[in-house]
Amino acid sequence: MTAYTATVTVRLKEGVLDPEAETTRRALERLGFELGGLRSADQFEIDLDADDEGSARERVTEMTERLLANPTLHDYEVHIDQR
Repeated sequence: MTAYTATVTVRLKEGVLDPEAETTRRALERLGFELGGLRSADQFEIDLDADDEGSARERVTEMTERLLANPTLHDYEVHIDQR
């Protein structure tokens, strides 16, 4: 078994209302920053042991699809690093 760290980034899909990002964008603009747009995201780091990177990715993808992301509302990215 090899130790891996998976980083999962979960974002709202384009077109889904993102009130957290909208509030932050307005605050940054009031501070004088010019923005083209802003999106919020949640990031999870998962440490796990797996036989290979493919197995680690498969397990993390299942975790993400079952709990971390709602496929109706979210897009996600999985990045795997060997520890």
